[in-house]
Amino acid sequence: MAMAASLRCFTLLILLLALSVEARNQRFSPMMADPRTSEAESNSKHIPANQTSEQWWSDFDSTQHAVDDPESVASSVVETVANSTRRRSLGYLSCGTGNPIDDCWRCDPNWQRNRKRLADCGIGFGRNSIGGRDGRFYVVTDPRDDDPVNPRPGTIRHAVIQDRPLWIVFKRDMVITLKQELIMNSFKTLDGRGVNVHIANGACITIQFVTNVIIHGLHIHDCKPTGNALVRSSPTHYGWRTMADGDAVSIFGSSHVWVDHNSLSNCADGLVDAVMGSTAITISSNHFTHHNEVMLLGHSDSYTRDKAMQVTIAFNHFGEGLIQRMPRCRHGYFHVVNNDYTHWEMYAIGGSAEPTINSQGNRYLAPVNPFAKEVTKRVVTDTRVWKGWNWRSEGDLMLNGAYFTPSGAGASASYSRASSLGAKSSSMVGSITSGAGALPCRRGSQC
Repeated sequence: MAMAASLRCFTLLILLLALSVEARNQRFSPMMADPRTSEAESNSKHIPANQTSEQWWSDFDSTQHAVDDPESVASSVVETVANSTRRRSLGYLSCGTGNPIDDCWRCDPNWQRNRKRLADCGIGFGRNSIGGRDGRFYVVTDPRDDDPVNPRPGTIRHAVIQDRPLWIVFKRDMVITLKQELIMNSFKTLDGRGVNVHIANGACITIQFVTNVIIHGLHIHDCKPTGNALVRSSPTHYGWRTMADGDAVSIFGSSHVWVDHNSLSNCADGLVDAVMGSTAITISSNHFTHHNEVMLLGHSDSYTRDKAMQVTIAFNHFGEGLIQRMPRCRHGYFHVVNNDYTHWEMYAIGGSAEPTINSQGNRYLAPVNPFAKEVTKRVVTDTRVWKGWNWRSEGDLMLNGAYFTPSGAGASASYSRASSLGAKSSSMVGSITSGAGALPCRRGSQC
């Protein structure tokens, strides 16, 4: 009862804070892009055609989106996130967080005996991904990756290339440094719960032309470009791979993919990229930190096969050291729901090629920089073009001067293909995302 009362008081405090911020931010106008924005990422709507950049700077009122004490607002939210994390570590919020994925399986004290229950807890567009649910368990015992063409039994590479469904777990804590891309086969689950598994300092995960893949509970970081080498993708096939970009998770021409509860950071290219007709994807409960271009969804503006793309981005924490692309969308439909955005340096959500973006129940904490308050960015697109795109913000909590620039007709029917689950109140985001990232689960105790 005392915990419930504390949560109610916390919720009321956040709502009052949000109302005070919104009251001070009623006037919106275009903002200058961050000076570090590359030419390819520049937004032509920032400077009107009849003004020079010097005139724009002289007319710009840098206080329009400021709050009285922005640093106090930021520190308050950061402290709230820290408190939520500390409470999770103490076990107070292990159940009943409002996160439907976690509440589906984490309350089970015997979760380690019922691992495959996770496959029935999916949400969003990727909810039908069953991974290796219908197969046997495969235990990774060896962290080495000596030979990408003839992998040793007991290694992660030997596990993921098999033609049959497998639920892949790890015998102990390990750091796996991959020589080449880890090319997943269909109907596989990578389940890092119960141990501390890092895929780091080498190549990382490629999901290419396959279906039904679940990536859960891993630390994936410091991924590097690799390639120009032979790599096995199944027991009967290996082939020449050109250079990979160095993504943490690369989804290429694949469907029914669920990336959940991972900690991702500091890779050469993206943290999660989905391109070339990929669809039916959920990216949930991950913790993203220390990275520039976080998430790219769509191959190119001219690749129209991506018009069928549907991606759910839910319950993630976009944390410290992030700059942009959370996500950056092209063609397709994107449901951004109940995420916690506590850090960005340039923008949070961007796009080109007329994506439909449905932002619901998120918490957006803008940086102190007065030129980076806008959540949204239309990339290299004239205002006359993007004003018809369907981008909406519904029930989002805007803090520290954050603002979302909507566009399109605004009719609910236009967002039917960009709606994948019911959004919860933004006041619950702290609790919903308190367990984002790889969980410190241990066998024999509630996760």
